[in-house]
Amino acid sequence: MDFDLPDHLPALAAEAREVGRAGAARRERTREDGWLVGHDPTFALELAERGWLGMTWPVSAGGGGRSALERFVVFEALIGEGAPLASAYFADRQIGPTLLQFGTEEQQARWLPGILAGTAVWCIGMSEPDAGSDVASLRTRAEPDGSGGWVVSGAKVWTSGAALADWCYLVARTDPDAPPHAGLSELVVDLRAPGVEIRPIADQSGGRHFCEVRFDGVRVPGHHLVGTPNGSFRQIMRQMEHERGGIDRLVSNHRLYRDCRPFTRTDDPRVRQEVAALESGYRLGRLLVLREVLGQAPPSFSAATKTFCTEHEQRVAAFCTRVLGPAAQAWPDESTEESAGPAAGAAGAAGMLAGTDHLAERVARNAVYAPAYTLMGGTTQILRTILADRTLTLPRA
Repeated sequence: MDFDLPDHLPALAAEAREVGRAGAARRERTREDGWLVGHDPTFALELAERGWLGMTWPVSAGGGGRSALERFVVFEALIGEGAPLASAYFADRQIGPTLLQFGTEEQQARWLPGILAGTAVWCIGMSEPDAGSDVASLRTRAEPDGSGGWVVSGAKVWTSGAALADWCYLVARTDPDAPPHAGLSELVVDLRAPGVEIRPIADQSGGRHFCEVRFDGVRVPGHHLVGTPNGSFRQIMRQMEHERGGIDRLVSNHRLYRDCRPFTRTDDPRVRQEVAALESGYRLGRLLVLREVLGQAPPSFSAATKTFCTEHEQRVAAFCTRVLGPAAQAWPDESTEESAGPAAGAAGAAGMLAGTDHLAERVARNAVYAPAYTLMGGTTQILRTILADRTLTLPRA
């Protein structure tokens, strides 16, 4: 997939694919969504040793000072192979760039080294039980404690990886009397502090990476406030560009698609047409991401990029389900590593898929997980409204 990249990058992409395959092989079953659910602290250390964390950050801040395209090809390859990136990915993608843009020198010196070393795990405390994509409706409070610090009370939900994280980058309301968009601030919260309770949430696939995080009078030092007090909304919008416009929104289940391709009926023109559509869709999504990476996209265009890319991921999940047919109803039997569940007795290709590769189980898991692609990180409905309002400037009703 190096058709539109400079000549010196294919070797880097090939190296990253090899590393990604080796990392993915350590995961017993699932190869998909490794950037989100694949927590592997050892793999995070390997990324750090290779200089693949903070690749584009300034050298003066400990980063690699490398180009955005170099980071693009590395993470396209790693995520595309299903590498277990989740221990390091949020911090590298989002937290580090935010601290570099809005944090103080002291904050950068405090938190960037752990991100670069792959030893600090971060989560993002944004969505709430009654305020998913509507950031202005957040109700978690951070009140002055009288000595320069803050006391945080409230709840966050769908907080990916919180149960394994050290730090939460929290958005909280610090001025209850300000207009909804104007009274928010960002704080770094130690998840081991007294008053923090983390409850993993099981999804349809059986995964528990989403979490509810409750804050009951949690004390946060004053110097943990990042950026402008009550001015967080602008910072959040910048964070959203990192979160929504990246390659992770396109390649979460690309390995699954490649693994299912050998079982397609190439004699059926309808199947060939669908394969062509998926191949074209991948390339179109990739070009959208590259526009974001190179700074060529219009303001707020990441809403369009994420919408297109995550809907492509859902089409991949549906395609793989149709390719496997009955075998796609397989489900992991946790009592035995080699069990293929209902697929074990299937004939033909289904029988071939019921072995140690667990492909049938992966397809089944992806089929029930795929609706989340267009929900997490901003729902498609909200993103289409953002695109119409801020990018296309269409008239409001």
